[in-house]
Amino acid sequence: MKTLTMKNIVRGMSLMAIVMMAGLTCNLMYAQSPTMALATVADQQLTIKGKVSDDKGALPGVNIVLKGSKVGVVTDENGAFTFPRALSAGDVLVFSFLGYEKQEVKIDADTTFINLILTSDLVEIMGAPNTDKPYKSKRSN
Repeated sequence: MKTLTMKNIVRGMSLMAIVMMAGLTCNLMYAQSPTMALATVADQQLTIKGKVSDDKGALPGVNIVLKGSKVGVVTDENGAFTFPRALSAGDVLVFSFLGYEKQEVKIDADTTFINLILTSDLVEIMGAPNTDKPYKSKRSN
């Protein structure tokens, strides 16, 4: 049986250190490849805030929904909002409010704040009251 001496321990440790150094220097390691950088930008989660207004000022109660889902938020009394879910680049937010045109905003990789001005839309009420017959109560006196 072989006994361990200090000389054998030092020799073994130095051999292990040489093997580790050779492995680290010969290994092809890259900090970031161009395709990896593009993938991380596309997968980045963004918190979106914003303000919605018209030509007269802030619009409270504007509906903001992620297109293709039921996730959304409504603007506060100052027209401000913070979307409740983190979004990715390429997601589309749909802004709608009665009497205004519906608008869609596509989220870019650098979008963090949306300042949107809605334009008014013509609202038509279908139908008209029937005035051919006078009103007659159905209650008996």
